[in-house]
Amino acid sequence: MPVSDADRIAAAQAYISALASHRADDVPFAPGCTRVEVGLKTGQAGPLGSPWLDGPLSASALQIRAAVLKGYYLDVTSREAINEELQKQLSATRLPTRALKDKQFLAHVSGGDVPANPLAPSAPSRRHPRLMPDGATAALLDCVNTARDRMIVTWLNDSGIRVGELCGLHHADLHLRSDHECGEERLAHFHVVKRSNPNRARAKRGQPARLEHGVIRGGSVRYASPAMVETYLEYLTEEYFQVRGLAVTNLVLVQLQNDIGMPLSTHGVRQMLARAGKRAGAGKVRPHSFRHTWATSLTEASGMPALTAKAGGWASAKTVEETYLHLASSDLVSDSLERVWSRNGT
Repeated sequence: MPVSDADRIAAAQAYISALASHRADDVPFAPGCTRVEVGLKTGQAGPLGSPWLDGPLSASALQIRAAVLKGYYLDVTSREAINEELQKQLSATRLPTRALKDKQFLAHVSGGDVPANPLAPSAPSRRHPRLMPDGATAALLDCVNTARDRMIVTWLNDSGIRVGELCGLHHADLHLRSDHECGEERLAHFHVVKRSNPNRARAKRGQPARLEHGVIRGGSVRYASPAMVETYLEYLTEEYFQVRGLAVTNLVLVQLQNDIGMPLSTHGVRQMLARAGKRAGAGKVRPHSFRHTWATSLTEASGMPALTAKAGGWASAKTVEETYLHLASSDLVSDSLERVWSRNGT
């Protein structure tokens, strides 16, 4: 079937639009690569009448397009035996990052450089995490109306747990005493297990977990403070035991009004925190702000991003380093220097 001139024009304009999304100053070399910047002023619609590019591309989309362009130019230059300088620049390599080594299979024996893409834009910097205002947690605890809500605020504040993980906890996941028979932690702790729940609350990461002789083992192990244990027991005795006959699952957090006994959703937790934050004068309180504050405080106290990553359920300590370590770096440097100077007698 022959291709019409209109189809050829539409296809060319679509390709030009993709190329135009790469700004010239994002690419470090000009001689070897022809850049097209077209301001498509002809009014010609894209393929099938839909626009090719409705808005700015995300960082991941730009990475994908850069990889496609690199592969295209490498294929052309090698197949046609032209532009050796461009082929050399596109064949550059770099040292692998620690995060890439963690993901690579047999990275300890490969030990080589990894391909680099000079066409790809630099990764965007992480946004500054939104921390809880000073004194906001205490104000929230004074403003919540139920023992369940006090438990929610305390657990978010003391463990840095994600709201989806909190709403997905089962009673069997909680090992809130020292030297529990699961044998995985000496301290009081709980297990975050990725499973499907009726309230659609899920853990972000799924680590293998199993039930052996009625005891949960595996998953992501988190630590529980004495205040967390206290508020959980308070919630059980004051509220949960009164509605447990209506509970349809083994989930810890249930609704106390309207659909009594039904699992509490993450949306319900967010609404509760928003109302409590308004009453406390703390503004709009988001569950993840507790996690940011907890991670910053733990990293500042320990100086060990790997410890924070383990206690908070992050896949890599690199995430903690990039997001939270710089917030605590000044105090860490000051304390470390004071310890060194005191040992040296200066």
